[in-house]
Amino acid sequence: MFVTLFDRDVMLEESGDARFGCVISDNWSVNGNPNGGYLMAMMAKAMVHLSDNKETPVITANYLARCVPGKAEIHVLEIARSRRFSRFEARLYQEGAEKIRALGTFVSDDHDSDLIRYETKAPELPPADACVPMPRLPQYTLFHHVDLRLDPACAGWLQGGPLADVSMNTGYFSFRDGRPIDFPALFLMIDAMPPAVMATQGMTAWVPTIELSVNVRNLPRTPRVRCSLRTRFITRGLLEADGELWDDEGNLAAISRQIAQFKKG
Repeated sequence: MFVTLFDRDVMLEESGDARFGCVISDNWSVNGNPNGGYLMAMMAKAMVHLSDNKETPVITANYLARCVPGKAEIHVLEIARSRRFSRFEARLYQEGAEKIRALGTFVSDDHDSDLIRYETKAPELPPADACVPMPRLPQYTLFHHVDLRLDPACAGWLQGGPLADVSMNTGYFSFRDGRPIDFPALFLMIDAMPPAVMATQGMTAWVPTIELSVNVRNLPRTPRVRCSLRTRFITRGLLEADGELWDDEGNLAAISRQIAQFKKG
């Protein structure tokens, strides 16, 4: 069976006692740092492996220290269980030190609500071939494997043009090798958009993640998705970023909320 690069790089080896070995790859890095959504994808896989309920997970990760490419271990603990919800804690360790701690809630598909209501919709974008592709820079290996095409209206920061009035980045995402966007890939994709604050502040902004929460709603029906990332508040060296991921048929795939540090320059 053919194994894609992403499948290989999120593989887990169960070692018993709710522990999983993994190898953090340098293939999904941003400025030399493994992408937080990529790391969350492995932790989500570990938790869902132990969960009876697997629908619409909500996972929140706190990034305690920097991870580096190399071996790591994920420890999972079930902390609560009910008819509808299974809740887990996962911790990622490298060289004996805890690097990430995550809480995950997995929801049963046994529910009595058929209501589907969207009070917003997928971002309206120009055709993909009219959008601005992210360049394949050596330290940004994530974009060697993920094809991001930014809406020109928010891409001035990337092209040396005028900056936007609103801190928002929007665009299309897909895997360059055509891999479908499944459960673990959603965590990577929703955290792969460059920080929204760059639209107004330029590439000089430094925005390391403190906390990331992702809620998966539906698996995309299309191999390409649309993403928006919006920041509204920057105070006391902190900002929030709200993300949405939609498939090309207009179905909501995932939403996120990120808290990050902000430094200018």
